[in-house]
Amino acid sequence: MHRLTPQSLAEARPGVRPFSYDRSAVTPGIVHLGIGAFHRAHQAVYVDDLLSQFPDWGIVGASLRRPDTKDALDPQSGLYSVLVRDAGGSTCRVIGSVLEIIDATREGERLLDLMASPAIRIVSLTVTEKGYCHDPATGRLDRSHPDIVHDLANPANPRSAPGFIVEALDRRRRAGLAPFTVMSCDNLPSNGHTASRIISEFAAARGSELAAYVATAAFPSTMVDRIVPATTDADRQAVGEALGLEDAWPVVTEPFTQWVIEDRFSAGRPAFETVGAQMVRDVEPFERMKLRMLNGSHSTLAYLGYLAGHQYVADAIGDPAFRKLIFGLMTEEVIPTLDMPEADLHGYRDDLLERFANPALKHRTWQIAMDGSQKLPQRFLGTIRDRIAAGQGYQRLALGVAGWMRYAAGVDEQGNTIDVRDPMVERFRAVAAASGQDPKKLAEGLLAIREIFGSDLAGDDRFRSEVTRLLAALYENGAAAVVAQVGE
Repeated sequence: MHRLTPQSLAEARPGVRPFSYDRSAVTPGIVHLGIGAFHRAHQAVYVDDLLSQFPDWGIVGASLRRPDTKDALDPQSGLYSVLVRDAGGSTCRVIGSVLEIIDATREGERLLDLMASPAIRIVSLTVTEKGYCHDPATGRLDRSHPDIVHDLANPANPRSAPGFIVEALDRRRRAGLAPFTVMSCDNLPSNGHTASRIISEFAAARGSELAAYVATAAFPSTMVDRIVPATTDADRQAVGEALGLEDAWPVVTEPFTQWVIEDRFSAGRPAFETVGAQMVRDVEPFERMKLRMLNGSHSTLAYLGYLAGHQYVADAIGDPAFRKLIFGLMTEEVIPTLDMPEADLHGYRDDLLERFANPALKHRTWQIAMDGSQKLPQRFLGTIRDRIAAGQGYQRLALGVAGWMRYAAGVDEQGNTIDVRDPMVERFRAVAAASGQDPKKLAEGLLAIREIFGSDLAGDDRFRSEVTRLLAALYENGAAAVVAQVGE
C-alpha cells in the first residue's frame, strides 16, 4: 500500500473526499501552536473548507514539545485523513489545510520568523491548560514556572507558548507591523481573556513598550467542541482500508462539530461563518455551557467509569446507573447554573448523551482523566461554587470530585497502579503516601492544594464533609455501587 502524499492521492478509493482546491496556490495565514489530534479534527477541517474561496489562510502547525506529529506527516506533505464514525458507519476525507509542521524544539528561530512575518494574521493554539503556564486557581501567569523563568531570561530562544507569542509580537513591533490575533481554542473558561492576561503579564515582564503594543492585539474567546479520541493502530488500519493508502497519523472523530468565535480580530480573518462557525459578540455563555455540561460529565464518566472498570466512555454511559447519574448531574445540578434563555439546554443534554453513547468512538476514560488538576476548576468547581452561593445541593458534582481523588491516589479498586498523567502527579503521590489510602486524610491532603481548590472550597465545611463522605464510600463500596446509589 502506498503512503498518502499529494502524488498518491489520485489512488484513493472511491468515496474518499479529497480537498477541493489547488493546494499549490495556498499560502499560510495562520500559525497554530500545539498541532495535536483535536486541532487536526476541528479547526483545520473548518479551514480546509474555506481554502477554495480564501487561499491565503493556510495553516502552518507547530509542535512545542515533541516532533512526533511532524515526523509522521512531513513525508505526507502535511496531508492526513479524518475518519468520521457513528453507529451507522464511517466516512473518510483528506485534509490539505496544514501546509507544514515546524518542530519548535529544533526550529524555534524559523517559527519565530514566520510568526513575525506580515502574512501571518492569526496565531491560534491548543496547548491544553498546562501550556499556558498559569496558576489555574487565579488565572495569573506562574512566574515560577520553569519555562517562564527560562523564557524571560532567554527571550529570543523561548520554550513556552507565551514565550513564542510574545517574542514574535515583539519582532512585529520592532518591524512596524500590526499585531496578529491570538486565538485560543483550548477548553478554558474565557480562554481569550486567559490568553490575553497571560500574554500581557509576560510582555509586561519584558518591558512597558512591548506591553503597550500587546495591548493592541485581539484575543477573541472561542468555544470548540468535537470528541477526538487518541488514534490507535486499529484506527490506522481502518483508515488504510477506507482510504486505500497508508496514513501515518490519521484522526478519528464523531459527526458533531461546533465552533463559536467572538468576532474580534486585529489583522483580519477569513469568513469562518461560511463554513459553519458561529460568530458572536460574547462566547462566555456557550463556553460555560460546554465546560459544565459536556466536559464536566465527561470527567465524571472518566474517573468513576475507570474505577468501575469501563475502558471507554460508551461503555460507561451504556451502564444504566451511569447514564442516570449523568442525566441527573446535567439536569438537576448544572443546567440551573446556566443563564441561557436562547439555548435549548435540555436538547443539548440529550445530544450529549447520544454522543457519549456512540459505540464507534473509542474514547478511553483513561485519556479523558489526564491533567485533572488543570481541569477540575473549570469542569466542576465553578459549578459547585454557584450551587453553594444559591444554597443548592451538589451531591453528583461532589461525587465527580471524589472520583478524581480516588483516581489521583494512584491505586485502583483491584490494588493495581493507575498510570496517572498530571503535572501535579508527584504531589498527589506524596499526599497518597502520607494518607496511607485513608479517605479522610487523602481528602484533607488534596483539598489543601490551593492551586486547585483555592481557599474558599478548602475552607467550606459542608463541601469538605460531602467530598470526604463520598470518597470514603468509594473506598468502602466501589465506584459502581456508589454511582448507583447517588444516581437515584
